[in-house]
Amino acid sequence: MSEYLFLYRGGSRPESPAEGEQIMQKWMNWMKDLEQKGHLKDRGQPLEPGQGKVVRGKQQTITDGPYAESKDVVGGYTLVEANDLAQAAELSKGCPIFERDGTVEVRPIMQM
Repeated sequence: MSEYLFLYRGGSRPESPAEGEQIMQKWMNWMKDLEQKGHLKDRGQPLEPGQGKVVRGKQQTITDGPYAESKDVVGGYTLVEANDLAQAAELSKGCPIFERDGTVEVRPIMQM
């Protein structure tokens, strides 16, 4: 099996603490299912919203960021194992972020 990175982008925020708990439970159930089926390599972590620095170019200029549209900001990641990119993309379809209008970018990890 090969490794794939799920990058979570966008998705609306919960409107209440109770809704937040329901969403978190859905994420935990999905992760548990991936783990039980032998696909979960690393749960990853959510990323702090609006925090970070960007280092660019030969001059290695450091700026505050990332500043992208909210739908484009990476909110977290997970590392999974799958037979191929098609299977990894199918596995991502169970992600609760889709219920909140978010996206999952599925990227193969290059073996070095």
